[in-house]
Amino acid sequence: MSKPFSIAIHGGAGTILREKMTQELQDEFLHQLEKSLRAGHKVLAQGGSAVDAVVSAVTVMEDSPLFNAGKGAVMTSKEMVEMDASIMDGQDHNVGAIAGVQHIKNPIHLARQVMQDSEHVFLIGEGAEAFAFDNGYAFTEQDYFFTERRYEQLLRMKQAQGFALSESEYPDDDKHGTVGAVALDQQGNLAAATSTGGVTNKQYGRVGDSPIIGAGTYAENGNVAVSCTGMGEFFIRKMVAGDVAARMRYLQEDIATACDTIIQGELKRIGGEGGLVAMDAQGQAHFSMNSSGMYRGAIDTVGNLTVKIYSDE
Repeated sequence: MSKPFSIAIHGGAGTILREKMTQELQDEFLHQLEKSLRAGHKVLAQGGSAVDAVVSAVTVMEDSPLFNAGKGAVMTSKEMVEMDASIMDGQDHNVGAIAGVQHIKNPIHLARQVMQDSEHVFLIGEGAEAFAFDNGYAFTEQDYFFTERRYEQLLRMKQAQGFALSESEYPDDDKHGTVGAVALDQQGNLAAATSTGGVTNKQYGRVGDSPIIGAGTYAENGNVAVSCTGMGEFFIRKMVAGDVAARMRYLQEDIATACDTIIQGELKRIGGEGGLVAMDAQGQAHFSMNSSGMYRGAIDTVGNLTVKIYSDE
């Protein structure tokens, strides 16, 4: 008899407007979320590791132009993409992270490679890409990442002279795009993975919370796995993922209390908008957000699949 296993994902949190969401686009988002969940769940059902499951789930979202990661990554002020990712194995606290890569199709794969096949835990920019190419990764041209939507978004952002939109042609252009997954495998191991293109019009090699262990990603067997999404500067300041784990470990808070106390309380008080997905040692998933929406979904320990977009669902 197999032990319980489950997976949960997010595709970014922030302002997601119903009035600008067409039925066709909503259906495509929900389809991609389900596709991601099923990819990760298949790994778990076959006895695979939580690490492999979260990588499989995140890869699906990186390959979709709908999400701000991989193919759908937003553009920097120089009309390029610079992507970040991280992964953590709750079994041995092993981690891998990369930041500022421009020519890697699936950044989450490279983060796992850093974790498994390097003596380091965090590589950036040209060094991260040199490690990738030394390990057989294909050089992916920037053209692969170019989408008209992201280019138009960048131009509007430059016109607004910032990196937040109050008016948008899309239902989620004011969403803090990140994708992530958490999972519990049949061996009782937890894992978390996060991947992002950052924020539109970013400059100076800006890096947010997604690749930072303890801020955007954390996993610890017997406790919790967490992947965050939001304005990274605030998540770094509050070390959100690590704080969730600490509250559960030291205060013995349940997963919902730990997550909501931070997202709805301390983070919100300093102006931080966003959310997270977390999973406890029993495979219970919890989504917490202080924004109008978060693309998200889960397949629970009995196989029930749910996918949602708005905060009131």
